Amino acid sequence: MLIKAGVDISRLNREIRRSLPRVEAVYNQYLEDFVITSTFEGNHGAGSLHYSNDAYDGAHPKRNVTKIYLAIQQDLGANYDVVLEGDHIHIEYDPK
Repeated sequence: MLIKAGVDISRLNREIRRSLPRVEAVYNQYLEDFVITSTFEGNHGAGSLHYSNDAYDGAHPKRNVTKIYLAIQQDLGANYDVVLEGDHIHIEYDPK
């Protein structure tokens, strides 16, 4: 797992932190580097779970973006929301 300069993962809450190795394993399965590009830093929408330390963004992989996105969604299950954004994959812990 790589972390973009200036990004701090130390504040992530326990459940979202537990997803990191699982997401990394999916990226590795497709021979891609998992790069965390944002946690609470930056500008996010009002009410974003980034600000409550329950979300992070991962850089788009170079290949197989849709396959990786779908595999992460399937692996993490219903307690997590996985959103394919324009330049990243957003992952948040949001149990229903």
